[in-house]
Amino acid sequence: MAIATSSSSSLTSTSVHQTLCPKYSHSNYTFRVLRPRLRYSALRFTVRASSAVALEPRLSTRQQNQTLEVDPFACPVCYEPLIRKGPPGFNLSAIYRSGFKCEKCNKTYSSKDKYLDLTITAGMKNYTEVKPGRTELFRSPLVSFLYERGWRQNFNRSGFPGPDEEFNMAQEYFKSAEGGLLVDVSCGSGLFSRKFAKSGSYSKVVALDFSENMLRQCYDFVMQDGTLSTANLALVRADVSRLPFPSGSVDAVHAGAALHCWPAPSNAVAEICRVLRSGGVFVGTTFLRTNLNSPWIIRPFLQRIIRDYNYFAEEEIEDLCTSCGFTNYTSKIQQAFIMYSAQKP
Repeated sequence: MAIATSSSSSLTSTSVHQTLCPKYSHSNYTFRVLRPRLRYSALRFTVRASSAVALEPRLSTRQQNQTLEVDPFACPVCYEPLIRKGPPGFNLSAIYRSGFKCEKCNKTYSSKDKYLDLTITAGMKNYTEVKPGRTELFRSPLVSFLYERGWRQNFNRSGFPGPDEEFNMAQEYFKSAEGGLLVDVSCGSGLFSRKFAKSGSYSKVVALDFSENMLRQCYDFVMQDGTLSTANLALVRADVSRLPFPSGSVDAVHAGAALHCWPAPSNAVAEICRVLRSGGVFVGTTFLRTNLNSPWIIRPFLQRIIRDYNYFAEEEIEDLCTSCGFTNYTSKIQQAFIMYSAQKP
């Protein structure tokens, strides 16, 4: 049998019969019985072996796709999808009891306190980075505590219509993204992240901010609410200029009162365009740049604010979005308030 299997392609049916049954080399009856048995045995072995090899990569690909459907996160170093070890589910409890690892660069990520740290500097022991003053300001425990307790309420003086109305306006822009993944970048204390999660309009909501204390404050608000602890909501610390998601994997990105705070707005907007899928929507609000025709007594204070933050004219915001790859730019303006929307082609 070993000889027949290894050289069946080169031996004739007659020579096979003569090799195995020389005594009956001229018996047609014996030949007819042996030939189909030998060929069927060899064929059966070959088909089974080849089918097993062909099925392995298909199963592996299917498993990888299932992992990506559950966990949208990617390594912020190389943008490869992260492998998760821990309980299943996309909610605060499950995600923050899990560990994540990048197969490509072997970097590991885990939760800190109440949020998942997906910054490049996560886990570093000796290296530190100095951020601009406006970034460090919002990492302050005091500012994080006051943000929804008086700080944000002052925005109405500049024309902001208020969180409820801003949320409704954003929802109108996000209609095409319903049922998908929404990322609320620079979410602060999660004022809008919680509204998006409670709306039930999205399969997953990621509240993302660079400030550890803002995320802790968001966690406290979630726990106080009582209805969001099991919602499809994740708290993630990340840099808006290095978003921890694969390219083309996000359906909607929201950035409330954020553009003027970013150290490098062009890098951030380009990164948002990268992670959005084709047809994905980006919606943001910010303060428009205003002139300094103000009373002389407060003019130095206004100049200091403008120097510390990036305030833009409406034309600059449109140019920024289109230059970073967006189309269908639209905006709504009220005094110094602007809500702008753009779409990835």
